[in-house]
Amino acid sequence: MRNLLIFAFFVIAMVMVQFAQAQTADDVIDKYLAAMGGKEKLLSLNSARFTGSMSIQGTDVSITVTKLQMMGSRTDIEVMGTSNYQIVTPTKGMVFMPVQGMSAPEEMPEAQFKSGQIQLDIQSALLNYKEKGSTVELLATEKVDGEDNFKLKITFKNGLVTNYFIGSKNYRINKTTGKRTINGEEMEVSTSYSNYKQNADGYWFSYTNGTIQGEINYDKIETNIKVDESIFK
Repeated sequence: MRNLLIFAFFVIAMVMVQFAQAQTADDVIDKYLAAMGGKEKLLSLNSARFTGSMSIQGTDVSITVTKLQMMGSRTDIEVMGTSNYQIVTPTKGMVFMPVQGMSAPEEMPEAQFKSGQIQLDIQSALLNYKEKGSTVELLATEKVDGEDNFKLKITFKNGLVTNYFIGSKNYRINKTTGKRTINGEEMEVSTSYSNYKQNADGYWFSYTNGTIQGEINYDKIETNIKVDESIFK
């Protein structure tokens, strides 16, 4: 009996090794892109406006994020009677937060700007990642909310590193992690993604994002809208 159990464990171990070897980073990425509608669909995404809200320490915050593919991103935040914004372009990042006592716009800290840069790619950082100067490694399989996820380590052209956790069943991004500098202190930051739905134009998005600040819920996501580039200046 003991020898039979050892043999059974050996067979299971070999199957798991073969499964891990059969999966490469590009295999996982291809399945992820297919789950998000396919490469051609994603390449047709040029702009987006995300409208939603979040609760921060009991205070309701209205959020509107407007993005133009690799050109600019603007986040408008309405809170406690103040209008706040953050703007990121490929070369510059600005922030104006009167709710925090700012009287004039200020340039973003470099670490925050680098993080904002990678958010300019609304088509997906994994789409044609090699052409974008990024590298991807398949590290392991880890549990996220009790389910197996492929852990991909992405090193972007600007040096920023992010881990993407892609579900082995739904092949969508369920979580990202990475070291970020916040208020001068480096810490591990995690963001969760759930409530995936197709919008009116057939693009898939996570409508609920869990961040270090709180949970963001988007009510509406519009795509391929006309965006006045002056909003990024």
